Amino acid sequence: QLQLVESGGGLVQPGGSLRLSCAASGVTVDYFSVGWFRQAPGKEREGISCFSKQSGITNYADSVKGRVTMSRDVGKKTLYLQLNNLQPEDTAVYYCAAVRRPFCGLQYGSEYDYWGQGTQVTVAV
Repeated sequence: QLQLVESGGGLVQPGGSLRLSCAASGVTVDYFSVGWFRQAPGKEREGISCFSKQSGITNYADSVKGRVTMSRDVGKKTLYLQLNNLQPEDTAVYYCAAVRRPFCGLQYGSEYDYWGQGTQVTVAV
């Protein structure tokens, strides 16, 4: 079974940056498609970005395009989400997710089988 653990969240001022990490363990990650999601209290879950090597697709939500970059280190089994120019509206719990098939759909969070526990990002003065 694949296990995912997010880290890197915290308190940051508007305009600041954070880099979130998602460490995987348990199995190899070569064949997994991955994504980042976030959810703020009282709001629905929002897809931020996703990546599928097998399908050659990388997507970013319009709400974060230009401010967010997803990357990975296969050797370290770690997925990253670089958040720049953060605003209070970005405050949420951020989750990473994975599925063992070619897939990249920000509106289809239910397609992902594995989820981390999330890391809190708070943007405030």
